[in-house]
Amino acid sequence: METKKLFALVVRNIKCYFKDKFLFFVSLLTPMILLVLYVTFLRSVYINSIKDIFALFGFAGDDDIINGVAGAWLLSSIIAVSSVTVAICSNAVMISDKVDGAINDLRVSPVNGTTVSLSYFVANFLVTLLVMLCVLAVGSIYLAIVGWYIPFGDFMMILVDIICAVLFGSLLAGVIESFISTQGGLSAISTLVSSMYGFICGAYMPLSQFAEGMRNAICVLPGTYSVGVLRKHFMGGYVEKFAELGLPEEGQKAFMDGFDGNLYVGSTQMPLWSMYVILLSTCALLLVAYILIVI
Repeated sequence: METKKLFALVVRNIKCYFKDKFLFFVSLLTPMILLVLYVTFLRSVYINSIKDIFALFGFAGDDDIINGVAGAWLLSSIIAVSSVTVAICSNAVMISDKVDGAINDLRVSPVNGTTVSLSYFVANFLVTLLVMLCVLAVGSIYLAIVGWYIPFGDFMMILVDIICAVLFGSLLAGVIESFISTQGGLSAISTLVSSMYGFICGAYMPLSQFAEGMRNAICVLPGTYSVGVLRKHFMGGYVEKFAELGLPEEGQKAFMDGFDGNLYVGSTQMPLWSMYVILLSTCALLLVAYILIVI
């Protein structure tokens, strides 16, 4: 019975979200703006940095592959950051229900309060996932134009990575916004997260550019690993192609180290499986926290 009520509430929350077309537009607009800013302003910066690394090993590379890997690097950053920022924004239905009093009607209805709270999380997860898949589709079209070298297996893992990143973002949004009851509070949190999150998770600037202490501090934050797993799968095919063209292993490692394809805590390189363990363990802790808050 509760499952049917949960399904009905999830559908209701999704409908409420899409009823406000402007809200969906704003959710989709933020990652699209980041993508446009990259293409128009930052593209040459990343490409020159890649070429500088390759020059150290006497490797010129192919312009299509270099353009593609630069785009793949930033697309992974945009998806990782937007999985959190969009989740904060798309969870606005929960705040709206508090503001207009709809939550009081739900609480006096024959529905468990935990079911109501869980419905917000599930709806937020599905909406955020839809937005991220739209961003992936647009980004994939761009990569196909400038240079697509992502194997099918890696692309499937990118979808898995997006699900993990959205799960993290939706749970984080649910925990934070459980304490917010006004639109002003939501706007303040959205602004704060949008302006800071991309920097503190190492998405906008490679961690190799930070001082060692700051780099280690950032690697403590679980959001860094949603960026890390995405970069592994977005960039892996390009690195294999560079290897086929003659880039030595030292050059491959230098490139992956310089653009966070490899993450380090101190001098220890984090294996891919450990990134998933940290990310999913954090999701489990956030889920427990969310349940404890809403019970």
